[in-house]
Amino acid sequence: MTRALLPKVFTVLLAGALAGLALAVAALPAALVYGVGLSALSAPYADLPNTLRTPPTAQRSNLYANDGTTLITSFYQEDRVDVPLDEVAPVMRQAIIAAEDARFHEHSGVDLRGILRAFTVNRRDGATRQGASTLTMQYVRNVLSNDPRLSEAQRAAATEVSTARKVQEIRYALALERELTKDQILARYLNIAYFGAGAYGVAAASKRYFSVSPAELTLAQAALLAGLVRSPHTDDPIHGDADSAMARRGYVLDRLVESGQVPPDVAQRAQAEPLNLRPSETPNDCTAVPEGYNDWGFFCDWFTRWWNDQRAFGSTVDERQRTLRRGGFTIVSTLDPAVQRSTTEQVRRVYSAQARYAMPTAVVQPGTGRVLAMSVNRTYSVAANPPGQKNHPNTVNQLVGGGGTIVGYQGGSTFKLFTLLAALEAGLPLNTVFDAPDRIRTRYQISGETSCGGYWCPENASASMSGEHDMWTAFGQSVNTYFAWLTEQVGADRVVEMAERLGIVLRAGDDAQLARHGARDWGPFTLGVAATTPLDLAGAYATVAAEGIWCAPTPITSITDATGRRVGAGQPDCRQVLDVDVSRAAVDAARCPVGDQSMYHTCDGGTATRLRGQLNRPVGGKTGSSERYATETVVAFTPQLAVAAMAANPDDPQDAVGHAVQRAMVDSVGEILAFALRDQPVRDFVPPSDTTAWRVTGERTGN
Repeated sequence: MTRALLPKVFTVLLAGALAGLALAVAALPAALVYGVGLSALSAPYADLPNTLRTPPTAQRSNLYANDGTTLITSFYQEDRVDVPLDEVAPVMRQAIIAAEDARFHEHSGVDLRGILRAFTVNRRDGATRQGASTLTMQYVRNVLSNDPRLSEAQRAAATEVSTARKVQEIRYALALERELTKDQILARYLNIAYFGAGAYGVAAASKRYFSVSPAELTLAQAALLAGLVRSPHTDDPIHGDADSAMARRGYVLDRLVESGQVPPDVAQRAQAEPLNLRPSETPNDCTAVPEGYNDWGFFCDWFTRWWNDQRAFGSTVDERQRTLRRGGFTIVSTLDPAVQRSTTEQVRRVYSAQARYAMPTAVVQPGTGRVLAMSVNRTYSVAANPPGQKNHPNTVNQLVGGGGTIVGYQGGSTFKLFTLLAALEAGLPLNTVFDAPDRIRTRYQISGETSCGGYWCPENASASMSGEHDMWTAFGQSVNTYFAWLTEQVGADRVVEMAERLGIVLRAGDDAQLARHGARDWGPFTLGVAATTPLDLAGAYATVAAEGIWCAPTPITSITDATGRRVGAGQPDCRQVLDVDVSRAAVDAARCPVGDQSMYHTCDGGTATRLRGQLNRPVGGKTGSSERYATETVVAFTPQLAVAAMAANPDDPQDAVGHAVQRAMVDSVGEILAFALRDQPVRDFVPPSDTTAWRVTGERTGN
């Protein structure tokens, strides 16, 4: 018999014996044994599936803060993270071999002696009492049964009790040992095995049961874990039978003594140790953020919404979620724990978690879109609230970024920025003068309290505002009639388009309908009657701070997959959407509301003038109040950072927060900026050109 035929004959003989074991019968007809064996071998012998070479094990993904080490939470279907063999304690390697395959280093993937022994016992007892699968065969079965690319039926077939499956398992095990070393097979087995209590792989099991790394496992701990692999669902000492787990630990220690790897007295001391479990559970999803950092949950929730929109991770939301929970990604987010803490402190100084009013707040970095903080005075929890309180004190609704049932809150006069930009882009200079009356009748037809004979006729917040204004003073003092007139000059549709260009998402159905079909007649848009969110507003104002570069708000600094490869989906998505000089002119006007001075010294009063002195560095911004002060908004920015805060009752938009809260909001936003910029240099804005400031020009577009 030639050497080339030996593996085939060996496989056929093993198939016959193992088929008898698998089916638990006294003997199999020779024709069946040889027929299945030869049929299985008809394909090329070394035709090893790539799945076995590169196992698609599900691994948990970890979400970190921007320092790359502070864990926010994890996402997983199976709590697993692969580790190399040299990061597993030698005693753990010895224990798993002693428990599952004592002759692992002596056979070539299939243990004929073990098969014959098991076959004899099972034939004698008339039932399957002993198994004969080697570690290599178990690895093959685990990989095939867990392959996410297979259907449920295909995975079930990979573990069915049948002669054909056993033959295939033998064949793959023999082929696998020709390609991989024993250490490689052992490492893969340790990373794929299930140890009970939701822990997949030795790294997760070490943490789950003992809160240690696999390199730190003691003999007693290693023996316990190795013993669990045989019956992880029933022997799990946390949720199952601790006595059975102890008995299996003793069995493993005995096998280690028999093999000469552990002296009897050492094994006896290990057996005498109590279980000494120190269980710890890997956090899973956003409701499991670390205790004491509950406010991170809103950022985490927004991250998952962002992930669900990324086509790079799958064609559907379900597929993207599977990718997240199985892909083993290391995700470094943009969340700055210190800035987040400061933001939460400031938000809760204005409103407590028990208050019916909320103050969702976002902190965004101009030029990158990175979101450093998202905070609101709520507890991130699915716990029930008192009757009638939908969103307080507990909620998982996205009050900061919007989405789901949250469409946002009226932004008030902060929307005047979009009218200002549309006018500048149309060629009107900052020095565009209009004698603004206390009340103005426009050409926009509406009904309601602000209607005069069917036409929109807004009035100023104070009669003292009437008189001549340019863009600097009108923006600084928030003169409604000036901006109603300016909207007529440039067209309401251009104002709406500008807002959407800068990232304002119109989530409310009525708002979206007006933007699509009635933008030309939507004059009141300039006064912020549409719903928006702090995150959208911070992103829009960050665009002018970055000289017209809009960046999609992102929760990501970097993403690497399980192999350490950088994933492109985490890169900033930025583009120039405004002419640089137009953006600089808008910034110059935005210095007026917050007590700063324009480059041309044209500011004359503002709505939050103390902010400049509080921050002690160049700053721009805007305040906004909706009708009857139902909502209040404060936005402030420097070249390095933008902050937006809104006060509203998310459960009842008609429940007015009142104008008095605006002062506290301004102080809070100033404190957030001051803290976040504490280690950053003072930077000034670049002045606009004389042309943009003083002279009418032709229309401009984004670069």
